[in-house]
Amino acid sequence: MGTRLFAYDFRFQEMGRPMNAKLVKVLLVDNDAAMRRTLRVSLAAQGYSVSEACSGEEAVQEMAQKPADLVLLDVEMPGMGGMEACRRIRTIARHTGIVMLTVCDGEEDKIGALESGADDYVTKPFSIRELLARLRALSRRLGANHSDGAPVLKMGELELDLERRLLKRAGTEVHLSPTEFSLLSYLMQHANTAIEHGKLLRAIWGPEYGSELEYLRTYIKRIRRKIENDPINPEYLLTVPWLGYRFRDPSVTVPAESEEVHAASAK
Repeated sequence: MGTRLFAYDFRFQEMGRPMNAKLVKVLLVDNDAAMRRTLRVSLAAQGYSVSEACSGEEAVQEMAQKPADLVLLDVEMPGMGGMEACRRIRTIARHTGIVMLTVCDGEEDKIGALESGADDYVTKPFSIRELLARLRALSRRLGANHSDGAPVLKMGELELDLERRLLKRAGTEVHLSPTEFSLLSYLMQHANTAIEHGKLLRAIWGPEYGSELEYLRTYIKRIRRKIENDPINPEYLLTVPWLGYRFRDPSVTVPAESEEVHAASAK
């Protein structure tokens, strides 16, 4: 079955979506035709341009040919599963926002989805209102810092270009997913300040978050693997025990008591 494209140019000023907003392209990936139909109608009513794929293989091919801004990806599909499809999509579309859909709600399932490169995770059954809220929050992260004159943050070997959403380490570009970039840029913009878990979750994922510590643990580990010489003993992304995380700018001297941090990976 070929991928079917459903393009809708409705721009309803509903639920905070401006009338002149850029048309956002969403790829629905699910082997359940009824689920795809329900989501397509709901998303089109909110002004999204919607395309469909019924398998992971089809989704990867579609993203290589016509990349979407957002992907809704079911985990449990025959053939290439959702997590493998997510990993492959992330290699060809690193700025695309990916939300995984699954009936599994265990912590290990959530960590697995996030480790595969997903930006968020929604458990079935879910309400359309909840899903739309997640998509709006992810869209805000995708568009964050895209303003003229945004600064370039330089700390140690790291150089973060907020306008171009580009990270370089010792002059070499480092690929970050949208959520990885948002989390790192937030911490770097608040360098040498301990940020509480709940505050970080609300700042990056949205106001309805606050207790999903597995999100932070997973993403901090992913970012450490990309920016640290030794992720087990990080120089930049430090864990503040029982509180949250702190980005350490090596060019700034901080009081000795502020250095009492747990340097190992977040547990």
